Amino acid sequence: MGGFFGVVSQEDCVFDLFYGVDYHSHLGTRRAGMAVYDSEINVIDKAIHNISNSPFRTKFSSEAQSMRGTMGIGCISDFEAQPLYVRSHHGQFAITTVGKINNIEALTKEIMDEHNIHFFAMSNGDINPTELVASLINQKENLVEGIRYAQDKIDGSISMLVLTPKGIYAARDKLGRTPIVVGRKSDAMCFSFESFAYLNLGYHDYKELGPGEIAVMDSDGLKTLVQPGKDMKICTFLWIYYGYPASSYEGVNVEVARYECGRALARRDHVQPDIVAGVPDSGVPHAMGYAHESGIMYTRPFIKYTPTWPRSFMPTHQSKRQMIAKMKLLPIHDLIKDKKMLLIDDSIVRGTQLSETTQFLYESGAKEVHIRPACPPLLFGCKYLSFSRSGSEMELITRRVIRELEGGDVSDDVLREYADPDSEKYHRMVDAICEKLNFTSLKYHRLDDMLEAIGIDPSKMCTYCWNGEE
Repeated sequence: MGGFFGVVSQEDCVFDLFYGVDYHSHLGTRRAGMAVYDSEINVIDKAIHNISNSPFRTKFSSEAQSMRGTMGIGCISDFEAQPLYVRSHHGQFAITTVGKINNIEALTKEIMDEHNIHFFAMSNGDINPTELVASLINQKENLVEGIRYAQDKIDGSISMLVLTPKGIYAARDKLGRTPIVVGRKSDAMCFSFESFAYLNLGYHDYKELGPGEIAVMDSDGLKTLVQPGKDMKICTFLWIYYGYPASSYEGVNVEVARYECGRALARRDHVQPDIVAGVPDSGVPHAMGYAHESGIMYTRPFIKYTPTWPRSFMPTHQSKRQMIAKMKLLPIHDLIKDKKMLLIDDSIVRGTQLSETTQFLYESGAKEVHIRPACPPLLFGCKYLSFSRSGSEMELITRRVIRELEGGDVSDDVLREYADPDSEKYHRMVDAICEKLNFTSLKYHRLDDMLEAIGIDPSKMCTYCWNGEE
């Protein structure tokens, strides 16, 4: 995943840029960068650091003091180094992107064969996707044509900020799967992935870019260069997990949506536990909504240790993720022993972590552990956003169970039968997962209930990971 922030100011922009980028630290743990244009010397100054072992603010404290300029962009990235600095027939520019390119190998080969351009491989041998986007942009006569060309060529999704001496160009991906919001104050404007990132810096909400919209921000203000399209497929998982609670997308706040999802879960449930709890942090608002709707007491049998683990994302290596996930949560045995517990997590992906948590609860004296994921079963790997570097969809607990039930791999049509919460196949799958992970009971959120709780027209929401519909 990743997030970005950009500022155009009448004064030096580095302070706002530094803290605006920092407010995106929950979206990645690997790389971060800033690029600032200094008009006095006509130079874009850039810095990129590895933030795997140290947070953004620590790594970029010296740049926050040394960089200067009235325009800048920055990013948090979970994989590739960016923003990148480019010199081409467009002049000098810096670029940062968010998204996923499924046809990166084909596009790389096409550019290398037809235009005799080479790429610098990253440490793992892959091509930096942001460098590929820059190369696609450079195939056209101007930046706007280049941005539109890149988005047309890419199979997947790509949003971007492009810093030039004339201003910052922002382009939301064609179907608006990720957000770009605009903030404004008296002497500055900004682009941001997260809408809360600029509030404490004195900005107020100005507008959201629409799907496929391209805009430029300069000292004169904001101008739309390409009008937004009518069709949108914003990622629904932003409200379920990835979005920060203080953010709003398309006018719907994340925390409020999660609370309403919890209420909807409770309205369809019939178990009578002693307590309701949420796995910190993403399951907590769902659990509060469930508790308030059901009248069952909400408690915190787990406390998340935040002083040294303040960010929600973890290392990409799965064994380390599992170890750190256990280390972050501190149990309160007095709230567990002899209790019938209903535990809400944002989702079940592989199932390993939640299974271990459940086993620990039993060992700590819990009588029952009822699991209520805040979203439907995940059946398809995301094609549009780099939420995970997972090598195979078979890492999903649902897919492993379905293969066992069907005696082998199945077609997408059969998978969609398993996505129907009223089908026999769905209930067989849920029962098998419940038994495999040793839950007392398991009941997923229904997709129709979840979308109604969020409150946006379902036709504008991407639900591919749950039902395979594009």
